[in-house]
Parts: sequence; C-alpha cells; structure tokens
Amino acid sequence: MPIQQDGRMGELDDVLASVGPRLRELRRTRGSTLADLAEATGISESTLSRLEGGGRKPNLELLLPLAQFYGVPLDELVGAPQTGDPRVHLRPVSRDGMTFVPLTRRPGGLHAHKLVIGPRAGEPELKTHEGYEWLYVLNGRLRLLLGERDLLLVPGEVAEFDTHVPHWLGPEGDRPVELLIIFGKQGERAHLRAHPD
Repeated sequence: MPIQQDGRMGELDDVLASVGPRLRELRRTRGSTLADLAEATGISESTLSRLEGGGRKPNLELLLPLAQFYGVPLDELVGAPQTGDPRVHLRPVSRDGMTFVPLTRRPGGLHAHKLVIGPRAGEPELKTHEGYEWLYVLNGRLRLLLGERDLLLVPGEVAEFDTHVPHWLGPEGDRPVELLIIFGKQGERAHLRAHPD
C-alpha cells in the first residue's frame, strides 16, 4: 500500500534526522564516550557513531538500550511531537556523584541543567570535551579547576569557559554544591542582554 505524501513522511524524516544530534548531545552532556556507551549497551562504537552522525537510521533495537542507559523515556530520544504542554518535565539522572536535572529538551542549541555535585574522594581529574559552558552557583561552594587556575565560587557567582580547556568541577569541602549550567556546542555562548533603565 503506497504511503500518502501529505507531509507526514516529511515530518517523520525530520523526527528521525533529529535523533542523532539528540543522542550525541545527551552522551556529551553526561560525559560519556562512545566506548563507554558501547560497553554498557552492547552496541558497537561504529554503529553508535553512525547513529549519532545520521548515517544509520534509528530503530527500537538500538534506541531501547540507549534509553535504558541514559535513564530517559524513549519518546525523549526520538523527540515525540509535543502535546501542547509547554512545561519541562524534569527527569534527574545521577552518575559519578553528580545529579543532572535537564531544564531544556530541544535537540541542538544551548542546553540548561541544574547540577548537584556531592563530595568526591580522590584527586580531581581534569577533562576536556567539545563545547562551551556557563555556570551559576546556587548553593554551596564550587571549586573550579580550569587549566592552571584553582578557583572558588560562592552562591551568585558566574563562570564561563571553553571546554577544550582542561577542567574539573566539585564542591569545596564535604557539602554538596548546586549550580545551573548552560552548555552549548563549540563557540556557542550564552548571551546576556541588559537594558538601560
């Protein structure tokens, strides 16, 4: 039976095309590598790479283990059409002593998260990745290692940096720290606008 060409296929193609970038953004936001994901899901790194890059169409066999790994509903991975409810339904994810609460759902562009980081044992391990981060401390004291700098931020303070610079975030002391993070792709920054009185 032929499929009607009334725009529905175009919508389906758009939904499928948005899955790869959404998966890549989710993986990077969580700080996972393709190797981590492959080991946890049993899906090869090459398949995951092609899926994120749009060279492989998503199917249930691939998406179900990914949804389970990320702890998100399947419709969040495929960007199911909105039903008119504009609220962001918070689905916290905890990993490595950190709890991420996504505050945005759209694929691509800037992503906002509330992040709670608990005390961590051992020496800080600085990491780099694609992107740009802007953060605002809500509660607690944040230790930010950024390249050769060791910074202490308190509630109300803001920092922004290119994530190619080796960095580490954690609480100063034995109490958790809460912050808001806006993360964007390389070169994409949060733009603040002030209007004169």
